[in-house]
Amino acid sequence: MVTSSSTNASVKSNTGRMAAVQEMAGLLRLLFEIEREFIRTATTLIPRVGDVELKYLLCQHVWESAGHARLLRERGSEMSGFGKGDSVRPDITKLFEETIRPADETESLAGFYRIIKPAMLDSYRHYLEATHHLADWPSRHLVQEFVADEERHLEEIRPYLAELDTYPLLDHLSSILDSMGGLLRERPVVDLPDGFCWLQDSQAYSHPQICNRGDYPICSSVFGHDPEEDPIVREWLEDPNTDARVIRLMIYVWLMMELDAVDYLATVFYDTKEAPFDLHYDLARHLWDESRHSAFGFRQLPRLGVDLNTLEHSLDLYNILIHMSPPERYAMMTMEFESGSFPTKAKIMDRVRELNDFEADTLLAFDRNDEQNHVRYGHRWLPEILKLFGETRPVEEFVNATRERFGELAKLYGGKVPHSLPSEKRLTGKRICALAGLEK
Repeated sequence: MVTSSSTNASVKSNTGRMAAVQEMAGLLRLLFEIEREFIRTATTLIPRVGDVELKYLLCQHVWESAGHARLLRERGSEMSGFGKGDSVRPDITKLFEETIRPADETESLAGFYRIIKPAMLDSYRHYLEATHHLADWPSRHLVQEFVADEERHLEEIRPYLAELDTYPLLDHLSSILDSMGGLLRERPVVDLPDGFCWLQDSQAYSHPQICNRGDYPICSSVFGHDPEEDPIVREWLEDPNTDARVIRLMIYVWLMMELDAVDYLATVFYDTKEAPFDLHYDLARHLWDESRHSAFGFRQLPRLGVDLNTLEHSLDLYNILIHMSPPERYAMMTMEFESGSFPTKAKIMDRVRELNDFEADTLLAFDRNDEQNHVRYGHRWLPEILKLFGETRPVEEFVNATRERFGELAKLYGGKVPHSLPSEKRLTGKRICALAGLEK
């Protein structure tokens, strides 16, 4: 979205010698723009929904959509008429903006997966019907894979959509699609109903001030110094006398709490509308990585005896960062939290290797590999995000100032979430020792 929408390819009928190619390129362009807007807006669901597995699934779908968009752009660039730049047509943007406007996150979820995603699936199927099986084989090969992905997405989301067919948003979005003639303009245009009102004209979108964690217990932070109160005791992580089994449990808690990174990173997409697609592509990979890291802990802790209903979710980072600008959020994540974690995590990896636990070694190795890539993303994209927001300070100066600002905001917004569970019922360092079969 760094160029004018005038660079978009036309989808109107052409009569020149390259008409067949240009018409198919125009449809590919529309499909690219549709996937691009899904990535930018569906990410707003992630901090709003409470179910942890649903957060993970949305991150996966966003990453797969980013892959679709990238391949559509690559294929389109080979065809006359695809257009330059990453811009999205205003009417497509308006459709997706309507989808995120309801205050009820389940209504927005239904809008995306009862109306938008089925329309995207229909669009891919229409492309297969409209193009030539041999002449356009490269496009068809991609689109056939995308059809399978979209069908799977709808099946994977089904358990979360029970009884979500009665929301007024669904008819509202259907009317907009009819007025567009479908996402690919493949059917007759139908006028909007009399009295139709655009939600975005009266309702601005804003990210939630506190991210949703559903029925899970919550707290300000899982890190602390008191084994009677906190599950991750900071001093124990690097103490050579701490049993490796305790270290393993604590690092899994730490990994699971990367869910806070999922929630606050998800807010950056919507706030960087004018960013180049490649930035959003890397953000989508980053987001999916963080969700997988969180799932490492979410899946492994119960296998080691932890009842997840006793593990409070820490909310401090989201609660503080949501009061910072998008470049500040991204700078803290990549240049502070992730880059600063390497020394401690390296020692933890060495300790866990004492257990000859191949699965733990594997998960921690991939976590480190991913985090190294994330820091590289930060070095690449933070300067671009600063430009989007008119920030002229050198990156290093900006990062240093952001660290100081985070510290000040932490005084205002940190430590405000009380424990949902009393200490005798929640997971603590002392209970981790008991689960590991010893006392610290």
